[in-house]
Amino acid sequence: MSAGIPKPGRLKKRSFAIAGHRTSIALEPEFWTALETEARAKALALAALVARIDAGRAGRNLASALRVHVLRRALEKTTSTT
Repeated sequence: MSAGIPKPGRLKKRSFAIAGHRTSIALEPEFWTALETEARAKALALAALVARIDAGRAGRNLASALRVHVLRRALEKTTSTT
């Protein structure tokens, strides 16, 4: 593998302040890339997008909520183009 490209399966940890509390979230780099892309498209900071997803997660842990959010967005794009 080339330098700078994470190995598949490796989690990348990020820290955020959400609702006044610090939290760390570990996700696969591909999920972070998808979230960063969405945040840019919506002119939001990544932390703001994560906070929005956190607000609607309904009891699911935050890492799972972020993964499900990315999956739903991908499925929306797939169904809207077919």
